[in-house]
Amino acid sequence: MKKCFFMGHRDTGDEVLPYIKEAAEKLIVQEEVTQFYVGGYGSFDRLAGRAMIDLKAVYPFLQLYRVIPYHPTNRKIELSQGYDGTYYPEGLEYVPPMYAISRANQSMIDQCDFLIAYVWHTAGNASRFLDYARKREKKGLLRVICLPCRDVSNDSSCRPMDNPC
Repeated sequence: MKKCFFMGHRDTGDEVLPYIKEAAEKLIVQEEVTQFYVGGYGSFDRLAGRAMIDLKAVYPFLQLYRVIPYHPTNRKIELSQGYDGTYYPEGLEYVPPMYAISRANQSMIDQCDFLIAYVWHTAGNASRFLDYARKREKKGLLRVICLPCRDVSNDSSCRPMDNPC
């Protein structure tokens, strides 16, 4: 089974939702990806979850998991309808809480075949993890799909979806 992880800025606007759906549907149809993993912190994660729940109505064989960076016995998880469960990456129980989200992101980048990313500025961890994912992509270990930025014409770091980051 092929896996995809979503990663993006917590301040992402709703205008990105159609791009998320389009990128995920291409992976479903063209690459036979069936498992999708979404975090739970910020609007990009919320939008990715919403996109996948919508796509599950069309492709009922899909599996959607919420990645949890904190051990489930330490933090109660409210799982939205449409998710198939949670996923707690192995080894996170030994990571200090202040590093848990970063380590979970790295773990998912290491485990998945695809990454759908929305990174439009260099502040924050999303940009740092996109750089990490690009290094894995150069080694043939991952394929990165970058969503178009808010205003591609004004930002030279933005790339169209069909172009690698």
